[in-house]
Amino acid sequence: MATKRIGILTGGGDVPGLNAVIKGVVYRGSENGCEVVGIRRGWEGLTHVNLEDPVSQARYILPLNRENTRTIDRTGGTFLHTTRTNPAKMKSLPDHLKGMEFPKAESTKKGVTSIVLDVTKQVLKNLEMLRLDYLIAIGGDDTLSYAARLDKEGFGVIAIPKTMDNDVQNTEYCIGFSTAITRAVDAIERQRTTVGSHERVGVFRVFGRDAGYTALYTAYVNSIRCAIPEYKFNLERMIELLIADKRSNPSNYSLVVLSEGAEWEGYQVKEYGEPDAYGHRKKMSVGEDLSGEIKKRTGEETVVSDLTYDLRGGSPDFVDKLVATTFGNMALDAIQDNKSGLMTAIVNGCYSLVEIPDPKRGPRKVDIPTMYNTERYRPKYDLKLGLPIFLTKV
Repeated sequence: MATKRIGILTGGGDVPGLNAVIKGVVYRGSENGCEVVGIRRGWEGLTHVNLEDPVSQARYILPLNRENTRTIDRTGGTFLHTTRTNPAKMKSLPDHLKGMEFPKAESTKKGVTSIVLDVTKQVLKNLEMLRLDYLIAIGGDDTLSYAARLDKEGFGVIAIPKTMDNDVQNTEYCIGFSTAITRAVDAIERQRTTVGSHERVGVFRVFGRDAGYTALYTAYVNSIRCAIPEYKFNLERMIELLIADKRSNPSNYSLVVLSEGAEWEGYQVKEYGEPDAYGHRKKMSVGEDLSGEIKKRTGEETVVSDLTYDLRGGSPDFVDKLVATTFGNMALDAIQDNKSGLMTAIVNGCYSLVEIPDPKRGPRKVDIPTMYNTERYRPKYDLKLGLPIFLTKV
């Protein structure tokens, strides 16, 4: 079996389970005579590295082996670090590339137009100089959109989906989702005592810019109301339901969990800060705004809790460690079989290899008719017979 030299990187937000993927690839690779090279700080490692400068190379390139990856799967985050760099839309160049010519384009986000540079030719040059045969890219829909670009350029790429939002196309599951839900459920259960002690309405905010899986599944097992980006709820109706829940509860409290991108009719989530390399700005808290409306309209006191970043920290749970380890080994198997342009996935509840999603499709969304009760602002609990464990199909 021919020796292969494989690069691996993590991009976008961190989630628990990333290190288990890295270790799985390194350990299986060592058994098959493969060399594995870590690309540090995501796509920035391939845009900013100066391979003629030892300091730059040490910053961005890390040869991986059993010794330096032996214990990494015991912790969360990413051993290789991460950024939100998009090589196809660079606003500025590292010093050693300044003065070089790259394709230019106008990028307009939220009414702001800027000139961006596509440094893909430099990325390909660096991949060649590193003598890499394949690249394993671990990320969400933003990171994997550039993996799809490299595949079109003819470079060997295997993608692995990760995001606590669980919204990557072509797969029912992304690394990080189970741990995020577990943490959200635990946090809300713990805070029930505080919300109940003070007889208030508990308002919880979780991640979910475009898709509501995290809020929906948290609500599913906590049996509480939820709001998701795919459906604009009626504010008066939501407040009416929350107050009714409170009155019917012997402990005189109620709970609701909202995706960060959730909105009600006539309301739009406010954003702030500069757009990142993929055009995303940070969102103001819809939880705080809903809390204000509840107080204004009913006089009821609330407890607002932002759970977002707490859900992605710490070590992975069993499901994420299992899936991450398996995805890493699947990627290595695909490379050994000389396959490219594929993504590890779960389809119909089974492990599978699928095409890297077309970036034009955007994130995967909650199917409202089958998953969300638009009258009661709850998950739907009926008609689950025959569905995969995560209750949704690609």
